[in-house]
Amino acid sequence: MLRFACLGSGSQGNCLVAEVPESGRASRVMIDCGLALRETERRLARLGLEPAAIDAILVTHEHGDHADGVFAFAAAHGKTVCLTHGTLAALRAEGKALEGVKTRMLSGRETFAIGGIEVQPFTVPHDAREPVQYALSDGAVRFALLTDIGVSTPHVERSLSGLDALVLECNYDSDMLWGGGYPRWLKERIARPFGHLDNRVSARLLGAVDRSKLKHVIGAHLSQHNNRPELAREALAGAMNCAQSWIGIADQEAGFDWRVI
Repeated sequence: MLRFACLGSGSQGNCLVAEVPESGRASRVMIDCGLALRETERRLARLGLEPAAIDAILVTHEHGDHADGVFAFAAAHGKTVCLTHGTLAALRAEGKALEGVKTRMLSGRETFAIGGIEVQPFTVPHDAREPVQYALSDGAVRFALLTDIGVSTPHVERSLSGLDALVLECNYDSDMLWGGGYPRWLKERIARPFGHLDNRVSARLLGAVDRSKLKHVIGAHLSQHNNRPELAREALAGAMNCAQSWIGIADQEAGFDWRVI
């Protein structure tokens, strides 16, 4: 069994927790930590977890809404930070990688284990130094997180095929973005191949993978200015051929509660 929950998802901070029960003690990881230390602790408590319960933090990339709280949390609670060489170099250049924190270097090609959790990083196109996303497994079921990607690739689609649960970026509605008040340069950054996914592209990506085992699909990283939950739900439900109410949405403040597979 594997279960996962979200502390928050959006431009103000992203953090997700996954765990695999084991005899004696569960294995638990956080994916990203873009929230302040005390806020992260508060939201973990909301899920019934103490910081001591986390074994490691998996980092997708260096952008602040994903990584600003990583080293503060790791330093405060003695946790290992797992990230690519490029992500660590970018965080060091920004002065965000604290000395004395244990790090574990990874690549987008090598699967490794944290306790009973099998971690499979996979590379994605995004405007970061060496970004990855993650698929997790207990050996029987698989879950993946995919946010902060500008365009799908065959490698990404292979990594997402045959999952039991997927948290998938639905960052913006194209009409809302281009008709909204963002400056032109920012609209172009968001919409380009190293930016983010809009609802329709997310739905096409979902439609391109093997969805036969999916028990949970959750739209994530929604823009507060350029998207609405009902638009993301409609797009993903179309790809799944399911009721819109079956599609979950990750909220910036509330995240989402535990899902079990």
